[in-house]
Amino acid sequence: MAVGVVLTLVPLGVLTGLTIWADWDGPVPMLDLVAGVLAWAASPLVLWRPVGGALVISALALVSPAATPAASFGALQTARERRFPVALAVCGAGLAAHAIQGAWRFKGGISYGWWLALVAIGYGALLGWGAWARARQALIRSLRDRAHRAEAEQGRRVAEARMLERRRIAWEMHDVLAHRLSLLATFAGAMEYRPDSSPEQMARAAGVVRAGVHEALGELREVITLLRDDEPGFETRPQPVLADVPRLIEESTAAGAEVRLHDEVRDPEALPAAAARTAYRVVQEGLTNARKHATGRPVSVTMTGEPGTRLEIDVRNPLPPEGALPSVPGTGTGLVGLTERVRLAGGELDHRRADGGFRLHAWIPWPS
Repeated sequence: MAVGVVLTLVPLGVLTGLTIWADWDGPVPMLDLVAGVLAWAASPLVLWRPVGGALVISALALVSPAATPAASFGALQTARERRFPVALAVCGAGLAAHAIQGAWRFKGGISYGWWLALVAIGYGALLGWGAWARARQALIRSLRDRAHRAEAEQGRRVAEARMLERRRIAWEMHDVLAHRLSLLATFAGAMEYRPDSSPEQMARAAGVVRAGVHEALGELREVITLLRDDEPGFETRPQPVLADVPRLIEESTAAGAEVRLHDEVRDPEALPAAAARTAYRVVQEGLTNARKHATGRPVSVTMTGEPGTRLEIDVRNPLPPEGALPSVPGTGTGLVGLTERVRLAGGELDHRRADGGFRLHAWIPWPS
């Protein structure tokens, strides 16, 4: 603010001094000197109170042209800081003050009418200049606010994207690793409860466990890399699709589970990739849950569908005996994430107890 006062007083002081010097041979030089000094001293008031300061200086312009520079500054500042009707009223007051001043101190040279017209044009220019500066300042402020809002919105989107990425990573890790680790738990359980097995069988089971651990670590790294595409120099394997379900069944069978697959899908290659991955995850989650909560119980997997209809997947297994504990503790979030995944694919997922067993049923649209 101090800088603004200095920048106001210095040029106004020069202009006021030149005005007084040019009119020193007039009828009342001392009146011009006093009015000019008072107007110059009151000019900083316009920075804090534009309307009041401009009206005070306009009152001094009634008696002396030495107040004209400060009155012009007051009109301009009011037009920059206040609404147009207020600025118009202040400019009108200044014009009226100069009209009265010119009526009793007019020197000639040009007619009074032309002189008053020039004063009116000057005030009109000050009013227009100030209104333009006010509109420009409002536009800049609006653009700055919009930029701040856009920055805040971008920050919110980044936070949402990070949250969604974490969810996707959690879903993928659950789908991939839960299946793999449940297989390892089955083999480890067989080694624990069959200590009388031959050394060859124990070695084979230990080899399966070791290979499964390596595969689980590889799949973990692959999942994280898949969801973070900025890691260079690493190529991921193709994502599993519907055609990989038989291999999934073979892995469960090799672990000792009894799984029956009824595949009645026509033209599975025509199924869109996203829907095929979702279907694979549904079967994978069903087999994983059956191993966790109904160990040793048979599992039935049925898949039907064709282009132009929808793909339906039904996974069923009998309920375990009452009081039986799950072989592998569950997190309770697998079916929640799977439900969201199926919904994103445009389908629906239902899981409940039915006919003495557990049923996982999902359908996914299959456009033709």
